[in-house]
Amino acid sequence: MALVAGVDSSTQSCKVVVRDADSGALVREGRAAHPAGTEVHPAAWWDALQAAIAQAGGLDDVAAVSVAAQQHGMVVLDEAGEVVRPALLWNDTRSAGAAADLTAELGGPSAWAEAVGSVPVASLTVTKLRWLARHEPESVARTAAVCLPHDWLTWKLAGGTSPDTLTTDRSDASGTGYWSPSTEDYRPDLLELALGRVPRLPRVLGPAELTGGRFGAGAGDNAGAGLGVQMRPGDVVVSVGTSGTAFARSPHPVADGTGIVNGFADAEGGHLPLVCTLNASRVLDATAAVLGVDLDTLSDLALSAPVGADGLVFVPYLEGERTPNKPDSTGALHGLRLGSMTPAHLARAAVEGLLCSLADAIDALVAVGTPVSRVLLIGGGARSAAVQRLAPAVFGCPVLVPAPGEYVADGAARQAAWAAGGAAEPPHWSSLEAALVEADPSPGVRERYAAARELTVDR
Repeated sequence: MALVAGVDSSTQSCKVVVRDADSGALVREGRAAHPAGTEVHPAAWWDALQAAIAQAGGLDDVAAVSVAAQQHGMVVLDEAGEVVRPALLWNDTRSAGAAADLTAELGGPSAWAEAVGSVPVASLTVTKLRWLARHEPESVARTAAVCLPHDWLTWKLAGGTSPDTLTTDRSDASGTGYWSPSTEDYRPDLLELALGRVPRLPRVLGPAELTGGRFGAGAGDNAGAGLGVQMRPGDVVVSVGTSGTAFARSPHPVADGTGIVNGFADAEGGHLPLVCTLNASRVLDATAAVLGVDLDTLSDLALSAPVGADGLVFVPYLEGERTPNKPDSTGALHGLRLGSMTPAHLARAAVEGLLCSLADAIDALVAVGTPVSRVLLIGGGARSAAVQRLAPAVFGCPVLVPAPGEYVADGAARQAAWAAGGAAEPPHWSSLEAALVEADPSPGVRERYAAARELTVDR
C-alpha cells in the first residue's frame, strides 16, 4: 500500500494526515497548535509541524507529501535563508493604508484586477511588503527573498538552505498581488512598486510537479480544500474557518474591478474566484465567551430564538473586514429592545449575521458569472448545528454539509498522490459523504442585515 501525506498549516494549528494513495483511506493523523496573533515567527509553524508529524507516526514511509497553508503571509529571508522578522499574517490589518496607496498608484481597482486578478486589501502580501518598506527599511535591506507560509514549510521539509531553491504553486502565488493568474507570470514591476526593489521569488511549480524528489507543489488553504472535497464545476464551497470564504472553480481567469471577488488560481491548473471575509468562526467563539457558554450551548440558544431574532442584527466586523473592504470598522448590534436583550436572541443574531456575511460572498460570485448548482458548507464553524440549520434559510438554497474532516490536509494529500502517481488528473477517492439540509428562505433577515451593514463606520 503506497502512502501519501497532506499538511494543513492553518492560522490556528497544523494538521497532518497520512492516507492510502489509491483509495484515500485515512491511515493515521496528528495535530499541534499554533500561537495566537497576527504576527508569528515561522519557527513556530515548523515546531508545530514536527509535533504533528510525530503524532502522525512520521513520514519516513510516505511516497510524497504536500503542504497547504494559510494564504498571503509575508515571510522574508536573508541571503543565508534565515528569517528576517516575524511573518505578517493574512489577518494583520496594519497594511490597510498601504493597500489604498498601492491601489491609487497603479491607476485604481480595475488596473489591479486586470493585472493580477485582485485589488489590494490589507490581507494581500504585496501590501505587507509596502508596509515593511515604509516602517522597517532595515528589514528590507536584509531581505534577499520573499515567500509564503506553505513555500517556507515545503522548503524546510525538503532540507532547503538557500533561498534559490524556494518553490510555490499557482494558487498561493495568485494571492500575493504580484503574480498574474491570466499570464501565469510574476509581475516584478508591482513587487518593485511595493518594496522598492525585486528580491528573489519562489519558482512556481505545476499542480502535479514534485520538488526535492517527493514534495508536492502545495497550495493555498482554500485551493487545498477544493481538492479535499473533490470540488466540481458548479459547486460553491463556503468555508467557516478563522476567516470565511466562498469560492468556486472556473476555467477562465476572473478580474473583478470592484475588488470583492479575488481572481485566484486553483490547485488543478484552472481558476478559483474567491470572496473572503475576516470574521467567521471567531464570531461564534466570541459570542459564546460573552455568554459564558460552550459552542454547543450557543447553538441550542440560537435555535431556540425566533427567525430574525426579533429584529436584533449583529454585524460581525469584529476584526475589521476585508469584504467589504473596511479594515478599521468594528462589529455592531442594531435593534436592541428589552425583549431581545436575551442570550438566545444574541446567539441567533450572531449566527444569522455570520451567515448573512457569507451569503453576500455567494452573491458576489454569482455577479461575476459563477454558476451555482450546489453549496457545500465546510470548516470548523460548519460543525455548529445552528450554522447548518440556518444556512439554507439565509442563503436561500439547499446546502450540502460534508461529514466533518480535515479537507485542506486531505486536499494536500490528494495532490501528493497525484504527483506521485504521474496521472493526468488527481485521483478520485471515495465519494463525498454529505447531508442535505433544506429550509424555507428567510429574506427578511438579509434585508435587515443589509440595512445595518451600511451603518457601520470606521473607528
